This record gives sequence, C-alpha cells and structure tokens, in this order.
Amino acid sequence: MTERDAARVLAHPEPAEIRLEGVLHALSDPVRLSIVRDLAATEAELACSYFELPVTKSTTTHHFRVLRESGVVRQCYRGTAKMNGLRRAELAELFPGLLDGVLAAAAAEQARDDG
Repeated sequence: MTERDAARVLAHPEPAEIRLEGVLHALSDPVRLSIVRDLAATEAELACSYFELPVTKSTTTHHFRVLRESGVVRQCYRGTAKMNGLRRAELAELFPGLLDGVLAAAAAEQARDDG
C-alpha cells in the first residue's frame, strides 16, 4: 500500500465498538435515514454522488461520517469515488431486528405521508 493509499483508508469501528446509542443517533436524522434506506434497497455499494440530498456538500460529508463512525455503513475509495455499503450483517448480529424494524417503520411512515 502506498502512502497515498494509506491516507485514503477510512477508519471504521470494529463490531465490538459499535454502540446501540450511536446507531440510534445515526438513524434518528431524516437525511441519514434516507441514505440508509437507499443502501438497504440494494446489495451494491453506492457512491456518495448517487444520493440526491437536500443539504450542502459539507453537510452531506458530515452525514456520511456520522453513519461510518457509528458503524452503520462501511466506506472505501474506488478511484476518486467514495463508495458506501450498509453493514447489515454486522448490525443484525449485534442488534437483532433493529435495522429491519427501523426500515419497516420508516417505510410505514412514508406510506402514511404519501397517502
């Protein structure tokens, strides 16, 4: 790994370091929840640029950092793109049913708002 590559490696919490209160905080924001919902809808990793968010670029960066540092997503660089993947399996093992429950509740809320 070159020095440049090492500088582009992002820190992620190990599973034992992921705390329930951090995950709940990350999922409590509507913008971050919309990111997680989009990631949950696909098995693929998605670039930050994929998401159309109603916030500035610096605020978008903040939201992704909160998701990464809480252990909800894993990020890596591919070329110049920062790719994002949901840590679904790790979260399911640590907090069984939590992510699925939050996603189901968010979908139900959206259906109420849309209907």
